[in-house]
Amino acid sequence: MSAKNRTVSGALGGFLGLVGMSAVAGILVTAAVAPAVALSGMAATNTINVFDSLPEYLSIDRLSQKSNIYASTDAADPVGTRVLLASFYEQNRVDVASDAISQFAKDAAIAGEDPRFMEHGGVDIQSSFNGAVQTLAGGETRGGSSITQQYVKNVLIQKCEVMTDADAAEACYADATKPTADRKLREMRLAIGIEKKYEKADILRGYLNIAGYGGTVYGIEAAANYYFNTTALALTLPQAASLVAIVNNPVKFQLDRPDSETNGAANGYADNKFRRDYILQEMLKYDKIAQADYDAAVAAPVEPVITVPSTGCQTAGDSAFFCDYVTRVLKNDVTFGATEEERLANFSQGGFDVYTTLDLDLQATSVAALNANVPKVVNDWNVGGVVSSVRVGTGAILVMAQNKDYSQDPDVQATGANYTSINYNTDFAFGGSRGFQPGSTYKVFTLAEWLKEGHALTERVDSRRKSNWGNFQDSCLGVQNYDSDTPPFNPRNDGGSSESNPNYSALQSTTNSINTGFIGMAKKLDLCGIRKTAENFGVHRADGGELGQNAASVIGTNEIAPLTMAAAFAGIANNGMTCTPVAISKMIRSDGTEMPIPKSTCTQSVEPAVAAGMQHAMQTVMTGGTARLSNGNTSPRLPMIGKTGTTDSAKDTWMSGATTQVATVVGVVNVGGLNWKNQRTYSGRLFGKDGSTARHRIWPVVMSAANAKYGGDDFPEASSNVINAVSVPVPDVRGKSMAEAKTTLEAAGFLFVDGGATTSEMPAGTVANTDPAGGSASTRGATITAFSSDGTGVVIPKGIIGKSEADARTALTGAPYGFTVAKTEEPTLDEAQNGKVVAVQPGEGTAGRPGDAVTIVIGKYTAPAATDTKPKE
Repeated sequence: MSAKNRTVSGALGGFLGLVGMSAVAGILVTAAVAPAVALSGMAATNTINVFDSLPEYLSIDRLSQKSNIYASTDAADPVGTRVLLASFYEQNRVDVASDAISQFAKDAAIAGEDPRFMEHGGVDIQSSFNGAVQTLAGGETRGGSSITQQYVKNVLIQKCEVMTDADAAEACYADATKPTADRKLREMRLAIGIEKKYEKADILRGYLNIAGYGGTVYGIEAAANYYFNTTALALTLPQAASLVAIVNNPVKFQLDRPDSETNGAANGYADNKFRRDYILQEMLKYDKIAQADYDAAVAAPVEPVITVPSTGCQTAGDSAFFCDYVTRVLKNDVTFGATEEERLANFSQGGFDVYTTLDLDLQATSVAALNANVPKVVNDWNVGGVVSSVRVGTGAILVMAQNKDYSQDPDVQATGANYTSINYNTDFAFGGSRGFQPGSTYKVFTLAEWLKEGHALTERVDSRRKSNWGNFQDSCLGVQNYDSDTPPFNPRNDGGSSESNPNYSALQSTTNSINTGFIGMAKKLDLCGIRKTAENFGVHRADGGELGQNAASVIGTNEIAPLTMAAAFAGIANNGMTCTPVAISKMIRSDGTEMPIPKSTCTQSVEPAVAAGMQHAMQTVMTGGTARLSNGNTSPRLPMIGKTGTTDSAKDTWMSGATTQVATVVGVVNVGGLNWKNQRTYSGRLFGKDGSTARHRIWPVVMSAANAKYGGDDFPEASSNVINAVSVPVPDVRGKSMAEAKTTLEAAGFLFVDGGATTSEMPAGTVANTDPAGGSASTRGATITAFSSDGTGVVIPKGIIGKSEADARTALTGAPYGFTVAKTEEPTLDEAQNGKVVAVQPGEGTAGRPGDAVTIVIGKYTAPAATDTKPKE
């Protein structure tokens, strides 16, 4: 409100208020202000002294107003495309400027409540005196309070109503409304102070905005909306008079009680009409309206159009769970206040417009996809379906949908499993569940740690299924042992497939989600390091506890919220930069100024080179791996990364993935039920289709819409050293014991496989040879098959070449060789090789058994033909 320049009448009123009031205060208070004062017997002199000692300053704080939560269809224009999700209030009020209030309402308030408002200085002495005389004469009880005094009283009451301490608020209210002389004196003194500081127009606006209009309706704008489905500016004359009538006695004159005996619709709201028509008469009396306007207004029936405002997230429809999440952000984030009580009070009373990140187009698409593929209830199986989408690089939550109906009412929830207040997408602290196991989607964090520690995608590990995995390194908790003496840990691969392959590469394990491959990778890593890498991507348990880091956690046994995984996958797509999820894009105070909001915090989770390697592997999941169903059904098809997940007993199934613009997680999860068999999403039937494929029917629909709207670019190329494993020499272990050979090969980073016995001249039981052979190069983790000697072999002796045929036969057929000998001849121009062995097949030094055939090649000299050297003519 602006400071005012005093008018002559205003100055006179102020003078009477400060000087004249001192002279007449005793009379007014003891005889004129109110019956309670009149009967108090307070002496005039005492009253004057008390009045002079009272403060005249009253701070006018922000009024309690309703707050609104909006979503939009365009993140670039959240205000222009906004759609109201829900409103929240303790007092349904919208504070409006003076020029947004109908002149009819202003004139009606003055004429009906304080005709000399524009002349007095805060206290209308004549009105106060007349009211007291009428009261003492036995007439209607009247206090004679001016508009300014009523405004003061409402301001004092408002200060009480915004208190968060219930006892303090109750004491404050009792003090502000007690029927005593000192309260009236205080209101007078403060009213005079208000008049000295503010313009009349501002006082009138404040009065109309703060006044109660029945129930939780406060202020002229909310009253116009609620009672007549219009605005304060558009109020007609009879509507304005009806609303001002309510202020005089809200319970008696309000218009939303059609069953009222005295003011119901059946009798045309007679009480309100009586008061309305009195106000209209006063407006005519003081020349605020013409006779024709009066006649038409009085003839008009009172016809309210009750329009109940949306309140609470139950009005947000398919976005109710997201709305609930936003309210919990407002209650939990210290940006909005030091305590939860303060934050809640700020929101429900602050008159904020909260603009959210939700994309209504994408949300509607997600809800439709869920409704088409995941029933709200399947017999006694309480199945859950969830979709969380996050904008890559900003953390903005675009989608938060689930296959349930929202209700906070326990009685409603008791009517069926389709109702819940639990938001399956988020953490317990934000109204969510205690999370779900993400299954194999969690493997991406082991992949990240694998690449961080310098391993490559094509590097291989021991991928054989076994129950004695032995020791796993853990720099936080110490070595963890999983041998045959511990509780069984014998993970298998989906459907038992590919368990015979002894050493999958990290790339193959990712593409086809090989459990034993990832356990083998974890054997070469630090379990604590894997956990910390997951935490670097913002991953945490939904119940607030610490992430588990045992061997089983590698394949996804921590309970995590879908929103958390969506943010993590967005971080992978963002070249390793993870941004915390945010739901609020802008928050505007009632005065139009912006207030601080929680910002997304972006952290480099892994180096871009590591992220590129992850992206390379996760693209193969989409194009040729476990997520090819989702990839093939997405259009437009852009470069996408992904990872599927299926938990123990197939209770929960997941499809998680991203483009460079949007990350989406879809889950079909078990949230409770009676029949275990029917709880399994993998084998269960949903709308007649396999539960296992529901994720691949939902995710493509959501991402098709996201791709069309947000687009996407190519992911960076992964470097060669990230993809290709380093080649290292294979140790030569021939002649070593098989145990010694195994130790040597494994120490060099290879997988040792016993190829069984083979014929060899080596001592029985020692290594005869390996494949690949010792001295050759192979990638780390490759399988080296070692063959043990059976001790029965011999080798073709060296020195056979150059011998005569007879000597060669004797050497080869004699002990200890016992070979059978065959002969072939080969022409030679070297006369010295005539009749001599020029080659042996197999070659000298080749292993064999006694009796094996050996072919010797004998040279046969052929003299060269004569050469004619005579020159040609």
